[in-house]
Amino acid sequence: MMGQGEDVPMSREWNYQPDLPLADPSIFRWPPDPAFLIRWFARHWLMLSERVMMVMLAILLYLTAYPSLEAAQSFGVGWVLQVWAVNMGLVIVIAGGLHWYFYLRQGQGRRLKFDHKDQAKGNRLWNFADQVHDNMFWSLTSGVAQLTGWQVVTMWLMANGYAPVISFAAHPVWFVLALILIPIWSAFHFYWVHRLLHVPFLYKRVHALHHRNVNIGPWSGLSMHPVEHFLYFSSLAIHWIVASHPIHLIFHVIYEGPGAVMSHTGYEDLLVRDKRRLALGTFYHQLHHRYYECNYGNQEMPWDRWFGTFHDGTEAGTKDTRARKKRMHRQ
Repeated sequence: MMGQGEDVPMSREWNYQPDLPLADPSIFRWPPDPAFLIRWFARHWLMLSERVMMVMLAILLYLTAYPSLEAAQSFGVGWVLQVWAVNMGLVIVIAGGLHWYFYLRQGQGRRLKFDHKDQAKGNRLWNFADQVHDNMFWSLTSGVAQLTGWQVVTMWLMANGYAPVISFAAHPVWFVLALILIPIWSAFHFYWVHRLLHVPFLYKRVHALHHRNVNIGPWSGLSMHPVEHFLYFSSLAIHWIVASHPIHLIFHVIYEGPGAVMSHTGYEDLLVRDKRRLALGTFYHQLHHRYYECNYGNQEMPWDRWFGTFHDGTEAGTKDTRARKKRMHRQ
């Protein structure tokens, strides 16, 4: 049976919202809570979570689709285009599939959809006067190209011994630990890059393009200005200095690229037979798209709570965020 608010609007502001105020799911709590850490690890890594599926996909693509490191020892059109084609296919299949299911087929109706509204059409704010077409343009041009560029350079560095490479056989513990740490590193990197992009000079010229998506959908996740794409994908540079395997790189690529698509569906979860089967968007980030100057990071890192930019979803949180926004604009 569906819970309250999954079939009917929860408020004037939202079609659906989780229980408020938002809980604190960050693993960086003090004092440490071993029981919570065990539950967090089990939920993300000991069941078929979105992260486990991404790792499985990374292994499959490593074995079947991406070129080998041997091929990447010297730059060549063939293997670079191969990486680009795989990334293009991933984004089209995942973003296009989610958009088709949620917005064209209406496979879940409005259950667990945050925003009341549909995505915009006939508005000249968007290229092609269409939000989805605009988002597709930025995602499939600059988005796929820059994701590919960072991956290609990293593969070349690995192939030529400029970036440290490990094998599972030689370093099994670090191999597994690195998979767990990549999303945590990504969250840390995202928060600080995101704060930088909200500096007024960069926000007006760069980040405002992404923030046109107040009501987000799958194609919104990678719809960014080219400068933002460059900064966002620079998370992959960690592989230049920290020992990893090509599978780690591919997992990281999937997490940053298609992962952003999944987190911007506009729905909290994918339902299968009325049961939540796949975590997608978070109300935490949906609040950022609605109110801008809050929730710059994600729930896994504590920065927004520590630095006073956390919006807990309540009316009081909205008032605090609007007051902070006014103070910022007066500076």
